[in-house]
Amino acid sequence: MGKVKNILFIMCDQLRWDYLSCYGHPTLDTPHIDALARRGVRFTNAYVQASVCGPSRMSYYTGRYVVSHGAVWNFVPLRLSEWTIGDYLRPHGVRTAVVGKTHVIPDLEGMRRAGIDPGSPQGIALAQSGFEPFDRDDGVHPDGLPGKATRYAEYLRGHGYQAENPWHDYANSAEGRDGIILSGWNMRWARMPARVPERHSETAYTTRRAMEFIEQQGSDPWCLHLSYIKPHWPYVAPAPYNDLYSEADILPVNCDPSERINEHPVLGGFRRATCSRNFSRPDVRAHVIPTYMGLVKQVDDRLGELFAFLERKGRWADTLVIFASDHGDYLGDHYLGEKELFHDTVCKVPLIVYDPAASSSRGTTNGQLIEAIDILPTVLDAYGIEAPSHKLEGRSLLPLIRGGGAAWREYAISEADYSFRSFVREPLLRSVDGCRSYMLRTQRWKYIYYDGLRPQLFDLENDPDELVDLGLEGEHAPLRRDFEETLFDWLRHRKIHTTISDAAIAGWTAAERDQGIVIGEW
Repeated sequence: MGKVKNILFIMCDQLRWDYLSCYGHPTLDTPHIDALARRGVRFTNAYVQASVCGPSRMSYYTGRYVVSHGAVWNFVPLRLSEWTIGDYLRPHGVRTAVVGKTHVIPDLEGMRRAGIDPGSPQGIALAQSGFEPFDRDDGVHPDGLPGKATRYAEYLRGHGYQAENPWHDYANSAEGRDGIILSGWNMRWARMPARVPERHSETAYTTRRAMEFIEQQGSDPWCLHLSYIKPHWPYVAPAPYNDLYSEADILPVNCDPSERINEHPVLGGFRRATCSRNFSRPDVRAHVIPTYMGLVKQVDDRLGELFAFLERKGRWADTLVIFASDHGDYLGDHYLGEKELFHDTVCKVPLIVYDPAASSSRGTTNGQLIEAIDILPTVLDAYGIEAPSHKLEGRSLLPLIRGGGAAWREYAISEADYSFRSFVREPLLRSVDGCRSYMLRTQRWKYIYYDGLRPQLFDLENDPDELVDLGLEGEHAPLRRDFEETLFDWLRHRKIHTTISDAAIAGWTAAERDQGIVIGEW
């Protein structure tokens, strides 16, 4: 295994790439994540395969594009046939577990057809997509899967926070006069403190559980996916993080009235959503974003505690550390809230990789176009495990980290399926099967294809803020046609032979003859 014995894969939910000081935020100081960047390589052009939690994470976990693994949106099960990080590592003696969120939805129908009991050890492994649920907590639904209360909900109840839903009523809500619960779903309460002290918050609890897992492993190899729910909504933070920042600390909104002229119909649909209309208000941004920043700051502070723990345990010498996000958050940019589309605000993410075996690249940055699907091949490469070329669509980052500036890829791909958003689909008279869209991003250009609708095109060299849509400009028609053909070529070359290796296919004709199968000879 060389110097890499363990993997610590840290993910934040809905963390924008530009809301860290090491990525240039002028007022949000994140010294511990910055310190990780000084230890490793900070990638400045990393893209997720979808700017929605579920499909983005499934691409991280499988090393495959969304169109390949098929989990196109939240709450869409990942097929039983898809292999994930744990499936690859467990046969090699690496305990692979999760603390926090995965958004994995079990393929219960597939288990039923295969005669697998979801409650059996095999069923649990499949239901968790290869991660041992050491302490899984996806938030929102505090009791997790039916009949499976999360440990965090039990923890809260054990500390006196009695409620049917303590995740909501205490950890993600504030308290008004006479004990009235001020729901965290209502952004108007964002500046008030959560009803739990910081030590009982989700971020603090999750960090402690990660350290407990690492402590238990002793000298055995492990891969831990530490997956923070924050700074994902509800935008509620425990004191003092609810009050650390003010309107003066937030980034200026990135939008321009010209974006609303001849706006793309899909963007127009998302801009009519409640979250977009509210985040388009300056007073809402000024009220909510300081709390978002506080949630980021809390994650950084708790990571400082975790990193000090790794130092005491000597784990920096043998642990590959990956820090990433599953997508960003519009926060009012481009007159939008939430995520789901293709601006860099939501599909570009922070990515930092610390490799104990790569001393020469400490503290460097890399501007190559990186994709989330590169993480799984990187993990396999770190362990010296051969990556199955007939399944994986990403590539290991270790040559970049250990070997310098190797040529990488010409473009990054992200995908979206807005069929789940009836408020967008229905006014456009699109069928459920007609709402697919794809982003192709080169170093200079960003091309976006919409099934049955006009494309978008942005010149990132001259318009880095993505304010001028060239999708209707006649002079760029040849370029748009070239990008459409490139996208078609990419779609033609997805990995579809997932049940048979490339070598087996290549040797098939000779294998037939060896078996005595001789067809058509005279």
